[in-house]
Amino acid sequence: MTASHPQSGNKSTALILVDVTNSFFLEGMPNYYPAAAEVVAPLRQLLAQARAAQKIIVHAVEQHYPGFDDYEWRKLPRHHFIGDPDAAFFAGFEPAGPREIVTAKRRYSAFFATDLALFLHEQKIERVVIAGVKTNVCIRASAQDAFASGFDVVVPREATNSNRPHLAEASLEDIDRYIGKVISLDAALGMLA
Repeated sequence: MTASHPQSGNKSTALILVDVTNSFFLEGMPNYYPAAAEVVAPLRQLLAQARAAQKIIVHAVEQHYPGFDDYEWRKLPRHHFIGDPDAAFFAGFEPAGPREIVTAKRRYSAFFATDLALFLHEQKIERVVIAGVKTNVCIRASAQDAFASGFDVVVPREATNSNRPHLAEASLEDIDRYIGKVISLDAALGMLA
């Protein structure tokens, strides 16, 4: 049996949307950056295509427990407390329907210390399309852990970015070389068809 290429069309594919929350997309929120607006339309296309094809959609969102310490505060200001406006889904990206799940994460990766890998393996998912923000932090960490968990990883170039473009480019280069494939939005939409 030969190994299949990550871009082969017959793989069972899920969409993982990372941190599509108010924090990054609404001006005045803690992690807002203007360039985030550039990925909204591609993310909407991916979500619509995955819904139309009844693919599994994972909404991976950073959430922290109010009133408790969190190791992440050693590197970042306090943010994304459960129930706070910055942690809410960005308008139009709220989970809808039985094929969509929410994975709450307390670190950058959607896979670290969550049951996401277990869930996706149980659903016979082989490939994940990972999109959202930010390329050099949560996208890269999620892609690396998806690869380590045994999934073929694809990242649509137009559906992720960062407020540090040089780091976003370096991360995409590393993802394509060592972790998975960086592909066009059209190619990703085809995988979700």
